[in-house]
Amino acid sequence: MQIDKLRGEQLDQLFDAILSLETREECYRFFDDIATMSEIQSLAQRLQVARMLDEGQTYTAIAEESSASTTTISRVKRCLTYGNDGYRMVLDRTNQKNERSE
Repeated sequence: MQIDKLRGEQLDQLFDAILSLETREECYRFFDDIATMSEIQSLAQRLQVARMLDEGQTYTAIAEESSASTTTISRVKRCLTYGNDGYRMVLDRTNQKNERSE
């Protein structure tokens, strides 16, 4: 994993802080303090791209709807296909949660 290069106390503290958040409002407050709007938008955009790729949408449709570059779409696609299944894990869990609440 690429992130292994960063593994350590600092990153552990960040992840522990994120895991301590209990509500969406707490997430908004924390991320507003810790990241720039651009950084947050980039993360949200990548997750949107992953969802759209998972739904089988084309690069053109994804680029139009999400405003993501084809480079970003390709990178997310590569992570979905060859990555550490992080996107897959989150997509599956959020899909299950959405199905239960319907």
